[in-house]
Amino acid sequence: MKAIELIINGDKLDRVMQLLSTFSKSGIFVAQGFGYGHQHGFKQVYTRDDDRGVKILPKVSVRTVVEDALAEQVVDTLVAELGSASFGDGKIFITDVIDAVRVRTGEHGDEAL
Repeated sequence: MKAIELIINGDKLDRVMQLLSTFSKSGIFVAQGFGYGHQHGFKQVYTRDDDRGVKILPKVSVRTVVEDALAEQVVDTLVAELGSASFGDGKIFITDVIDAVRVRTGEHGDEAL
C-alpha cells in the first residue's frame, strides 16, 4: 500500500477529489494549513519603506491510501491534470504503508482499505 499526500492550493481541491474518487476506495482526508514552497510566499508592500508581507500561503493537504499497483497511475494522473507549469501547483509525497487495520472488522492490509 502507498500513502499519497498532496499539498495544493485550495482552488484545486474539487478537481483532486474528483480524480481520487476514481481510484481510491479508502476515501480521503483533507486538512487546511499554511506554508510555502520554492516561491517562499509572496510579499505585499504597504509603504515604500515596508518590506514585510505574507510569508506563508494558505494550502490544503489531501491524503489517501491506495494499493501498490495503483500508486503510479494515481500520481501520473494527478500531475497531468493539476500541473500548469507555474509556481504553486503543489507537491505530491508518496510513502509506503506497512499495514492498515479497519477498526470495525479487524481486517488488515488491502482488505482494510
